Amino acid sequence: MARKGENKKMKRIAAPKAWKIARKESKWIIKPRPGPHTLETSIPLGVLVRDILGLAKTAREAKVIIKQGKIKVDGKVRKDLKFPVGFMDTISVPGIDKYYRIVYDKLGRLGAIEIDRKEANKKLVRVVNKTAAKGRKIQINLHDGRNILVEKTDAKTGDSLLIRVPDQNIEKIIKLEEGSIAYIVGGGHTGEMAKVKEIVPGTITRPPLVKLVSDETEFLTDKQNVFVVGKEKPEVSIGDVKWSQ
Repeated sequence: MARKGENKKMKRIAAPKAWKIARKESKWIIKPRPGPHTLETSIPLGVLVRDILGLAKTAREAKVIIKQGKIKVDGKVRKDLKFPVGFMDTISVPGIDKYYRIVYDKLGRLGAIEIDRKEANKKLVRVVNKTAAKGRKIQINLHDGRNILVEKTDAKTGDSLLIRVPDQNIEKIIKLEEGSIAYIVGGGHTGEMAKVKEIVPGTITRPPLVKLVSDETEFLTDKQNVFVVGKEKPEVSIGDVKWSQ
Protein backbone atom coordinates (compact mmCIF):
# COMPACT_ATOMS: atom_id res chain seq x y z
CA MET A 1 0.00 0.00 0.00
CA ALA A 2 1.11 3.53 -0.67
CA ARG A 3 2.08 5.58 2.37
CA LYS A 4 -0.14 8.50 3.38
CA GLY A 5 0.57 11.50 1.22
CA GLU A 6 2.46 9.46 -1.42
CA ASN A 7 1.57 10.25 -5.02
CA LYS A 8 0.52 7.01 -6.75
CA LYS A 9 0.39 8.60 -10.20
CA MET A 10 3.05 10.01 -12.49
CA LYS A 11 2.68 12.45 -15.34
CA ARG A 12 4.28 11.21 -18.53
CA ILE A 13 5.98 14.56 -19.09
CA ALA A 14 7.61 14.31 -15.63
CA ALA A 15 8.93 10.74 -16.05
CA PRO A 16 12.69 10.24 -15.50
CA LYS A 17 14.97 11.08 -18.43
CA ALA A 18 16.08 7.45 -18.55
CA TRP A 19 12.63 6.39 -19.80
CA LYS A 20 12.57 5.93 -23.57
CA ILE A 21 8.96 7.01 -24.07
CA ALA A 22 6.85 9.50 -26.00
CA ARG A 23 6.37 12.40 -23.58
CA LYS A 24 3.15 13.90 -24.98
CA GLU A 25 1.26 10.79 -26.03
CA SER A 26 -1.01 10.86 -22.97
CA LYS A 27 -1.08 12.56 -19.57
CA TRP A 28 -0.36 9.70 -17.18
CA ILE A 29 2.06 6.78 -17.10
CA ILE A 30 2.71 3.84 -14.78
CA LYS A 31 4.73 4.79 -11.70
CA PRO A 32 7.21 2.12 -10.47
CA ARG A 33 7.06 0.75 -6.96
CA PRO A 34 10.10 0.99 -4.68
CA GLY A 35 12.33 -1.97 -5.45
CA PRO A 36 15.80 -3.16 -6.47
CA HIS A 37 16.51 -0.06 -8.59
CA THR A 38 15.89 3.62 -7.89
CA LEU A 39 13.24 5.66 -9.69
CA GLU A 40 15.89 7.44 -11.78
CA THR A 41 17.61 4.20 -12.86
CA SER A 42 14.63 1.99 -13.64
CA ILE A 43 11.45 1.65 -15.67
CA PRO A 44 8.22 -0.10 -14.61
CA LEU A 45 7.72 -3.57 -16.06
CA GLY A 46 4.43 -2.46 -17.62
CA VAL A 47 6.15 0.39 -19.50
CA LEU A 48 8.86 -1.99 -20.67
CA VAL A 49 6.33 -4.51 -22.00
CA ARG A 50 4.20 -1.89 -23.77
CA ASP A 51 6.48 0.99 -24.78
CA ILE A 52 9.89 -0.67 -25.15
CA LEU A 53 9.26 -4.28 -26.20
CA GLY A 54 5.98 -3.60 -27.98
CA LEU A 55 4.34 -6.75 -26.61
CA ALA A 56 1.14 -4.84 -25.78
CA LYS A 57 -0.69 -1.83 -27.19
CA THR A 58 -2.26 -0.64 -23.96
CA ALA A 59 -1.52 -0.70 -20.23
CA ARG A 60 -4.47 -3.07 -19.81
CA GLU A 61 -2.99 -5.54 -22.29
CA ALA A 62 0.41 -5.26 -20.59
CA LYS A 63 -1.23 -5.94 -17.22
CA VAL A 64 -2.90 -9.10 -18.53
CA ILE A 65 0.39 -10.42 -19.96
CA ILE A 66 2.26 -9.72 -16.73
CA LYS A 67 -0.47 -11.01 -14.40
CA GLN A 68 -0.54 -14.28 -16.34
CA GLY A 69 3.12 -14.83 -15.40
CA LYS A 70 4.44 -14.61 -18.93
CA ILE A 71 7.35 -12.30 -18.08
CA LYS A 72 10.46 -13.24 -16.08
CA VAL A 73 12.98 -10.75 -14.71
CA ASP A 74 16.35 -12.30 -13.87
CA GLY A 75 14.80 -15.74 -14.07
CA LYS A 76 11.88 -15.03 -11.72
CA VAL A 77 8.26 -14.55 -12.75
CA ARG A 78 7.12 -11.01 -11.94
CA LYS A 79 3.39 -10.28 -11.89
CA ASP A 80 3.58 -6.66 -10.77
CA LEU A 81 2.95 -4.07 -13.49
CA LYS A 82 4.94 -1.54 -11.44
CA PHE A 83 7.99 -3.72 -10.72
CA PRO A 84 11.13 -1.61 -11.43
CA VAL A 85 13.49 -3.00 -14.07
CA GLY A 86 17.01 -1.58 -14.48
CA PHE A 87 20.42 -1.82 -16.10
CA MET A 88 21.70 -5.35 -16.81
CA ASP A 89 18.42 -7.04 -15.82
CA THR A 90 17.47 -9.91 -18.12
CA ILE A 91 13.92 -10.22 -19.40
CA SER A 92 12.56 -13.58 -20.55
CA VAL A 93 9.35 -14.16 -22.51
CA PRO A 94 9.42 -17.97 -22.88
CA GLY A 95 6.03 -18.13 -24.62
CA ILE A 96 7.47 -16.47 -27.73
CA ASP A 97 11.09 -17.55 -27.13
CA LYS A 98 12.35 -13.97 -26.75
CA TYR A 99 15.04 -12.78 -24.34
CA TYR A 100 16.38 -9.30 -23.62
CA ARG A 101 18.94 -7.38 -21.59
CA ILE A 102 18.35 -3.85 -20.28
CA VAL A 103 21.07 -1.37 -21.33
CA TYR A 104 21.56 2.37 -21.80
CA ASP A 105 21.66 4.11 -25.15
CA LYS A 106 23.97 7.06 -25.79
CA LEU A 107 21.27 9.49 -24.69
CA GLY A 108 21.23 7.88 -21.25
CA ARG A 109 17.88 6.15 -21.81
CA LEU A 110 17.12 2.61 -20.75
CA GLY A 111 16.22 0.22 -23.53
CA ALA A 112 16.33 -3.49 -24.33
CA ILE A 113 18.54 -5.52 -26.66
CA GLU A 114 17.67 -9.03 -27.74
CA ILE A 115 19.98 -11.77 -26.47
CA ASP A 116 20.31 -15.52 -26.94
CA ARG A 117 18.32 -17.78 -24.65
CA LYS A 118 21.59 -19.17 -23.24
CA GLU A 119 22.39 -15.71 -21.87
CA ALA A 120 19.08 -15.18 -20.12
CA ASN A 121 20.43 -16.70 -16.91
CA LYS A 122 23.68 -14.69 -16.96
CA LYS A 123 23.99 -11.25 -15.46
CA LEU A 124 26.70 -8.75 -14.61
CA VAL A 125 26.32 -6.90 -11.31
CA ARG A 126 28.55 -4.20 -9.83
CA VAL A 127 29.82 -4.35 -6.26
CA VAL A 128 28.56 -1.29 -4.37
CA ASN A 129 30.13 -2.23 -1.04
CA LYS A 130 30.80 -5.12 1.34
CA THR A 131 29.69 -5.55 4.94
CA ALA A 132 30.39 -8.05 7.71
CA ALA A 133 27.58 -10.53 8.37
CA LYS A 134 26.81 -13.12 11.03
CA GLY A 135 28.82 -16.32 11.06
CA ARG A 136 32.01 -14.52 9.96
CA LYS A 137 30.58 -14.19 6.47
CA ILE A 138 30.81 -11.30 4.04
CA GLN A 139 27.77 -9.69 2.46
CA ILE A 140 28.39 -8.32 -1.03
CA ASN A 141 25.93 -5.53 -1.84
CA LEU A 142 25.24 -5.07 -5.55
CA HIS A 143 23.94 -2.31 -7.84
CA ASP A 144 20.59 -4.00 -8.46
CA GLY A 145 19.68 -4.24 -4.78
CA ARG A 146 20.61 -7.88 -4.32
CA ASN A 147 22.98 -9.15 -1.63
CA ILE A 148 25.18 -12.26 -1.76
CA LEU A 149 26.67 -13.93 1.31
CA VAL A 150 30.11 -15.55 0.90
CA GLU A 151 32.80 -17.01 3.15
CA LYS A 152 35.49 -14.89 1.51
CA THR A 153 35.97 -12.89 -1.68
CA ASP A 154 38.56 -10.91 -3.62
CA ALA A 155 35.87 -8.63 -5.03
CA LYS A 156 36.19 -4.95 -4.16
CA THR A 157 33.89 -1.96 -4.52
CA GLY A 158 33.72 -1.10 -8.22
CA ASP A 159 34.43 -4.65 -9.42
CA SER A 160 31.75 -6.61 -11.25
CA LEU A 161 30.51 -10.16 -10.75
CA LEU A 162 29.25 -12.50 -13.44
CA ILE A 163 26.44 -14.40 -11.73
CA ARG A 164 23.78 -16.93 -12.66
CA VAL A 165 20.19 -15.94 -12.05
CA PRO A 166 18.03 -16.61 -10.20
CA ASP A 167 20.32 -18.73 -7.96
CA GLN A 168 22.99 -15.97 -7.64
CA ASN A 169 25.95 -18.33 -8.03
CA ILE A 170 29.11 -16.32 -8.74
CA GLU A 171 30.93 -17.50 -11.87
CA LYS A 172 33.61 -14.83 -12.22
CA ILE A 173 34.97 -11.64 -10.68
CA ILE A 174 35.82 -8.88 -13.18
CA LYS A 175 38.25 -6.43 -11.61
CA LEU A 176 38.14 -2.69 -12.11
CA GLU A 177 41.75 -2.29 -13.21
CA GLU A 178 43.94 -1.07 -16.04
CA GLY A 179 43.05 -2.77 -19.31
CA SER A 180 39.51 -3.78 -18.29
CA ILE A 181 36.57 -2.98 -20.56
CA ALA A 182 34.05 -0.62 -19.02
CA TYR A 183 30.50 0.38 -19.89
CA ILE A 184 29.70 3.97 -18.95
CA VAL A 185 26.43 4.34 -17.03
CA GLY A 186 26.47 8.05 -16.21
CA GLY A 187 27.79 11.39 -17.39
CA GLY A 188 28.43 12.61 -20.92
CA HIS A 189 29.69 9.23 -22.18
CA THR A 190 26.71 7.16 -21.03
CA GLY A 191 26.10 4.13 -23.24
CA GLU A 192 29.70 3.97 -24.50
CA MET A 193 32.36 1.35 -23.87
CA ALA A 194 36.02 2.11 -23.31
CA LYS A 195 39.18 0.65 -21.85
CA VAL A 196 40.31 1.59 -18.37
CA LYS A 197 43.66 3.40 -18.57
CA GLU A 198 44.08 4.57 -15.01
CA ILE A 199 42.23 4.78 -11.71
CA VAL A 200 42.76 8.17 -10.08
CA PRO A 201 42.40 8.10 -6.26
CA GLY A 202 39.95 10.52 -4.70
CA THR A 203 40.79 13.40 -2.41
CA ILE A 204 39.00 15.11 0.46
CA THR A 205 37.11 17.30 -2.00
CA ARG A 206 36.84 14.96 -5.00
CA PRO A 207 35.62 11.37 -5.48
CA PRO A 208 37.78 8.73 -7.23
CA LEU A 209 37.97 9.12 -11.00
CA VAL A 210 38.71 6.72 -13.84
CA LYS A 211 40.66 7.64 -16.96
CA LEU A 212 39.42 5.75 -20.02
CA VAL A 213 40.31 5.57 -23.70
CA SER A 214 37.92 5.00 -26.59
CA ASP A 215 38.68 5.49 -30.29
CA GLU A 216 41.94 7.23 -29.35
CA THR A 217 40.00 9.69 -27.19
CA GLU A 218 40.79 9.91 -23.48
CA PHE A 219 38.31 11.10 -20.88
CA LEU A 220 37.84 11.17 -17.13
CA THR A 221 34.66 10.21 -15.34
CA ASP A 222 33.48 9.54 -11.80
CA LYS A 223 34.23 5.98 -10.66
CA GLN A 224 30.51 5.49 -10.00
CA ASN A 225 29.86 5.94 -13.73
CA VAL A 226 32.09 2.99 -14.64
CA PHE A 227 30.65 -0.52 -14.91
CA VAL A 228 33.28 -3.14 -15.73
CA VAL A 229 32.01 -5.73 -18.23
CA GLY A 230 35.08 -7.82 -19.10
CA LYS A 231 38.83 -8.10 -19.54
CA GLU A 232 39.46 -9.08 -23.18
CA LYS A 233 35.83 -8.77 -24.27
CA PRO A 234 32.42 -8.23 -22.62
CA GLU A 235 31.26 -11.26 -20.63
CA VAL A 236 27.68 -10.79 -21.87
CA SER A 237 26.08 -9.36 -25.00
CA ILE A 238 25.58 -5.60 -24.83
CA GLY A 239 24.19 -4.92 -28.29
CA ASP A 240 26.02 -2.88 -30.92
CA VAL A 241 28.02 -0.75 -28.47
CA LYS A 242 31.56 -0.45 -29.83
CA TRP A 243 34.77 -0.30 -27.84
CA SER A 244 38.37 0.48 -28.71
CA GLN A 245 41.04 -2.21 -28.40
